Amino acid sequence: MIRDLFQTPAPDVAVEIDHTHVAAARLSWRGSQAVIGAHASQPLPPGLVTPGLAALNVSDVPVLSQAIGRALGELGGGRPSRVSLLVPDTVAKVSLLKLDKVPPRAADLQEIVRWQLKKTSPFPMEQGVLSISPGARGADGASEFVVALSRADVIHQYEQACLMAGAHAGLVDLSTFGVINGILSSAAAPVGDPSTGSGSTRAESRVDWLLVHVTGNYYTLAVMRDDALLFFRNRSEEEGSLADLVHQTAMYYEDRLNGGGFARVLVAGAAQLPGGADGVRRGLEERLRVTVASVDPRAAAALQDRIGASAELLDVLAPLVGILMRERKAA
Repeated sequence: MIRDLFQTPAPDVAVEIDHTHVAAARLSWRGSQAVIGAHASQPLPPGLVTPGLAALNVSDVPVLSQAIGRALGELGGGRPSRVSLLVPDTVAKVSLLKLDKVPPRAADLQEIVRWQLKKTSPFPMEQGVLSISPGARGADGASEFVVALSRADVIHQYEQACLMAGAHAGLVDLSTFGVINGILSSAAAPVGDPSTGSGSTRAESRVDWLLVHVTGNYYTLAVMRDDALLFFRNRSEEEGSLADLVHQTAMYYEDRLNGGGFARVLVAGAAQLPGGADGVRRGLEERLRVTVASVDPRAAAALQDRIGASAELLDVLAPLVGILMRERKAA
């Protein structure tokens, strides 16, 4: 256990960069209770950040770094030297790859994944950076992996903006993955009881749930089975409506994933829309015939007493809480 003495503590500050703003939050602990002690947000000028796969996303990295610096300064408690960083989902292509045999060496797994993604990558693979995480395990014993592919120079822009603000981004993740990790960090996470029997009984204990994440310029839908990702898709507002994406996702879930129905449907980010979260929830409930609830990050981390919990603030905090709680689990 000597290695634990030298383990680097997880960052207690997270930053999210969106096309309209930079948000930051600081996590602390009261015994075993995680607490968001401070948060801050800085608006960004139009066109400064244009998230996407094909081109550089930040038109002026120093200007973005200044906004990050202001947000970090508003948190108090001293400027952090390390942060966890969230970027928009649209900077990455997320794929689910199934492998019958998994090589024992991580380098070999990287090569297999790169080879499989080569034909569908929107840019040359040598320009890309991969993130590979374990996914679901099939009934046939095959392993599935969640793979996020981005251009290395795009991710470097976001990291460089943090570094110019004095903070090294030790972990970079997608915004919706942050929301998912926050949900799974809650004691009320929609996960079945793994101790329930075996065979068909254990299968029946699994919980299928849907996350609908709404942002200012895209929607992301993620289908989960317990803590395993089964489906992930995002679409810009210009490419179609949220209703269309929900319909297509529900059809895929029923036809291709043999889904038996969502036990829970959660929505994040909808408070910023003209009709608010209530309008989105009603539309989802009519289509999916299941009660829809808003993601509440307070189920994973409480808010400092003086912090008012508006629906808009909870939407901003949801991915930040998730990445901070993920880091604590990994530490």
